[in-house]
Amino acid sequence: MREIVHLQAGQCGNQIGAKFWEIISEEHGIDPTGIYHGESDLQLERVSVYYNEAS
Repeated sequence: MREIVHLQAGQCGNQIGAKFWEIISEEHGIDPTGIYHGESDLQLERVSVYYNEAS
């Protein structure tokens, strides 16, 4: 199992963290609402490393 611990501290940390998630989402074809709109199975191959579906 792979896990990523992501911490943000201060204004700079928040800005960098927000950009990180924006880029990761774009790379995996996930829009800001969390819906997948990609065209490649490769985008979904390791998506569980970054995202978990919650209810």
